[in-house]
This record gives sequence, C-alpha cells and structure tokens, in this order.
Amino acid sequence: MAISRRSFLKGSSLAAASSLVAPALLGNPFVRKAFADTIGDRYFLSVFLDGGNDGFNTVLPVDDGGATLRTAYDAARTTGSSGINIGPAALAGTLIGTDPGSGAQLALHPALTGFKQLYDAGKLAVIQGCGYPRPNLSHESSRLAWETGTPPGQSAGTGWLGRYLAANYTGNDIPAICLRWGLGGEFRQTATSVLATGRLRYLNFPYDPAFWDDIERKRQAFHALYTGAQSTGLPIADYIGASGIATLLATESYAGLHDLYESDRPEFNQAYEDLDERLGYNLREAAKVIHGIASGVPNVHARLLDVATGGYDTHSDQGSTTPDGHHWGLLAEVGNSLKLFYDDCVDMGVGDKVVIMVWSEFGRRVPQNDGGTDHGTQYPVFVLGGAVQGGVYGNHPNINESALSDDGNTVYSQAAADPFRSTDMRDVYGTILKHWLGMAHGTILGSVLALDAGDPAERWTQENFDMGFLA
Repeated sequence: MAISRRSFLKGSSLAAASSLVAPALLGNPFVRKAFADTIGDRYFLSVFLDGGNDGFNTVLPVDDGGATLRTAYDAARTTGSSGINIGPAALAGTLIGTDPGSGAQLALHPALTGFKQLYDAGKLAVIQGCGYPRPNLSHESSRLAWETGTPPGQSAGTGWLGRYLAANYTGNDIPAICLRWGLGGEFRQTATSVLATGRLRYLNFPYDPAFWDDIERKRQAFHALYTGAQSTGLPIADYIGASGIATLLATESYAGLHDLYESDRPEFNQAYEDLDERLGYNLREAAKVIHGIASGVPNVHARLLDVATGGYDTHSDQGSTTPDGHHWGLLAEVGNSLKLFYDDCVDMGVGDKVVIMVWSEFGRRVPQNDGGTDHGTQYPVFVLGGAVQGGVYGNHPNINESALSDDGNTVYSQAAADPFRSTDMRDVYGTILKHWLGMAHGTILGSVLALDAGDPAERWTQENFDMGFLA
C-alpha cells in the first residue's frame, strides 16, 4: 500500500517530536504549510450551556403545519405574569425554516438575533430533537452521557473527543485546550495532554511556588529530568518525558497569546469588552489561541477547544419575551457572543476553518411549572461556522400531551416511520468526526462510538454520520 504524506507524518516519531525539539523549524512558513496540508488547518470548538437549556423556548413552532405543534405548545405553556409562552407575533423577526417532520414554521427565541443573522447567512445548523435512549434527568448523569457519548448504564470512562484524541495523537502532542478552570469531560483520556485554564495569561508550569527567583534553574532541572526519561527505553518513562516537555514548552507559549491578541487585534478585543458577557470573554480566549496558531507561535497547536457558561437551570423566573427575563438574557448572551466570535474568526481569515457545536446536558420539561421549567430530555443542538451547511435538521419532538411520558417529557424514538423521530447525540458526534475531524466511518464505530443493542425503535442501532450539516 502506498504511504501518503498524511500517514507518514502521523506515524513518524520525528514529525511528532519536531514541534517540541525544533520550534524554529516550524517557524518556517513552508514547513507550517506542509503540516497544515497534512493534518488539516481547521478547528473545532465545543460550547457547553451548563444547567439544561430550555430547547422548547429556544426553537419554537410558530404554527401547526401539518400537525399540532403550536396548539400543543400553547396548551403546555401559559401567558401572564409568570407565564413563559412566546407568541407568534414575538417570533416574526427570528423565523427560520420549517420542521421536517410536521411542516410547522419554526423560529428562534427573539433574543437570538445573533443566531438569526448566522442562520440567514447559511452558517447555522439547527439540529432538533437531540438526545439518547432512556434519558436520565440528573445533571451529573446526563452531562456524563453527553461528554462520553454513551447513555447511562453503558460504561465509558473516556470522553468522545478524548477517544478521538487517543486514536490520533501521542504524549508528544497537546492537541486540545479547555478554556475553563478544569478539564471538560469530553476530552478525558490517557493518551495525550490537554491544557486547561480559564484565562491564558494565568497559565504557567506548576513549579514549586517557593523561591521564585530560582525559576530558571528549576526549569532547567525539569527539562533535564523529562529529557532523561525519554532516553530510558521504558514506555511509561518515555510517555512522562514526552508529555512533560510538551507541557513545559506549551505553558511558556500559550500565556503570551494574551498580549499578542491585544496588540494585534485591538478592535475585536474592545468589542468583547463592549459586549461584556461572560461567554464572550471565554470565547475571546479561544480567539487568542486561534490567532496564535494562525500567527505561527511555536508550541501552540491546540485545534480542539472547549468553553462553558452556566445559569440554564431555569426552574423559576424563566421569563418569556421581556429583555429582563432570565432566559432572554442567557440566550442573548449566547447569540451575541458567538456572532462576535464568528466575525472575529472571519476577520482573522479562518471563518471557514472553525466549526462550533453548542450543547447542554438536557432540555426542559414541556409543561411549565409555576414560573419556569423542570429537567427534561431532548433539545436542539446548534452547529455553526463557515463550513456549515445551514438549515434545520432533525425533527421537532412530539410535545402533544398524549405523547409525553408520565413526568411530562418527550419520548426518545428511533422508529423509522415516526415523523417525530429523535436525533441521537451520537449521530451529531459521528457527523463531526467524519466530515470535520476526518475519521473513517468504520474507525468511528470501532474506537469512538458504539451502537446499542436492543429494540431498533427505542435504541440507537443504526448510525447516520452523514446528517448533511457538514457535507
């Protein structure tokens, strides 16, 4: 079998080590171009909405179409002082496509004007009805299911992106960074290194904090220890040495991305300040990494990024169409922050190289409680970026009262003839892995995602990794 340039560089220890021992070499634009052609000059960003976003007030039916979606929505959610019902008139400015299953006209929450602009530009995919079989309404259990790509009860100690990293990278690499104060569960694995920091300017190697005037000698000692470990011929020692040197060099480079971005991109830096949103500030950290890679900063190679924002556990005071409502504020923050981030990427010349997935651990219940919504099941996932085929994908869940579970939630279904057939989270992941991250179909099923056993109408027994939003 002929060896492609891609397989040679991925399998070559010299290529893997070059970013560690010869950063000056990677400063050469011709060498950087060869690597970009080989591994793909693109980025993937995961945005986690912590707490369980109310999907039924995020993507709404404006009318019934050929079913009764709007009628069912009005029956479940009230108007008035504590009501959360959003009427058709308030949705006139955020209309999107129609629901594939029912034909109902759909709209985004009126606060999502940023998403509406992205949708109209063909850069936003709205993927309805996302979930997994036999959903768990616990924050922790459902979050774990989405992070691992594995429903509760099916063992998975690693994240779905972590398994991708393990299949493609080694201890010499730092291919991912979580821009929050802790590791995102979707990156969990043991094959390679992942950085985690809420703010890049605070990132540093974990030296002993005593005697800071002796840092240079400590650095030399660590570097010597890691280099020595790599020369023992022992696999564990080699892994520790390789990952140690990679981490040492990376922490020295990533912290400088803060000043570089502020110096090179003052207008966008100020735009995030003017927006003054927590998610916006988090996304600015991602923009700093992307700008650093685009600028050729040595030892900065994280192509997979992660940010998170919270506040979505809206059991009360959720609100409806007033800008001072809690859910309105949350969604305005998401739409406006991501629109600014996308514009930033376009201005950097990488708009077509970035794909962003926006997800939450679960949706909310169909009927409202006193002034909010309780834990639910299926909800819409958003995928956006220059390479995204915008539109509506997947079916709006069946929210008719007669179709709900005993606790008022929509029911996951994989029945082929069901006009409300669910979108399994693993089909979203598989489409991203195949069409954006470049994994072969069989490799995805063999090393990242596993099909369920059981009733094909109730379990994920047949994959769809060609959903179209990244075709």
